[in-house]
Amino acid sequence: MTAPAGAGPIRVLVVDDQELVRAGFCVILDTADGITVAGEAADGAAAVAQTAALSPDVVLMDVRMPGMDGLEATRLITAPTAPVHDPPKVVMLTTFDLDDYVYEALRAGASGFLLKDSPRADLIAAVRAAAAGDALLAPSVTRRLIEAFARRPAQTSPAPSRLAALTAGSATCCCCSLAAAAMRRSPPRCS
Repeated sequence: MTAPAGAGPIRVLVVDDQELVRAGFCVILDTADGITVAGEAADGAAAVAQTAALSPDVVLMDVRMPGMDGLEATRLITAPTAPVHDPPKVVMLTTFDLDDYVYEALRAGASGFLLKDSPRADLIAAVRAAAAGDALLAPSVTRRLIEAFARRPAQTSPAPSRLAALTAGSATCCCCSLAAAAMRRSPPRCS
């Protein structure tokens, strides 16, 4: 559930199987203005249960954990049939800078993807962006997504006649289209 502006602090559930890592994220987030840690979980199954119990605005989710991993937990938390009426946004975190994790996280419904070596300001910005309904990807991930999009064969690109038919109000930028395609959603209208 996304917190409306001015409705109080952004409530975050922190999920990581490593207790010291989880505690570090909690300290960073609890000291940030406008953010509070609503709870913690050590695996995906606990994350799903804590999400239902606590209704956080954002879930900060590790990808690799024993038992249910963060990708499966994200699918369950963000699914249209999720037990929470207005599911929270999920920001994925991992040590492993692998494209497969990025693609699966986006397909699972994640609103952000960061590496664990990101600066604390990026972590805080990702939580705020997700709570506002936006997305934030690690810069290295964004660069690779753009490169992958640019390498797509020409037949997957719109025909020149299709481009000419688009109006300025209905055109979408390549970054929006790329992110939408990865998340299996319609791209937003760009102006």
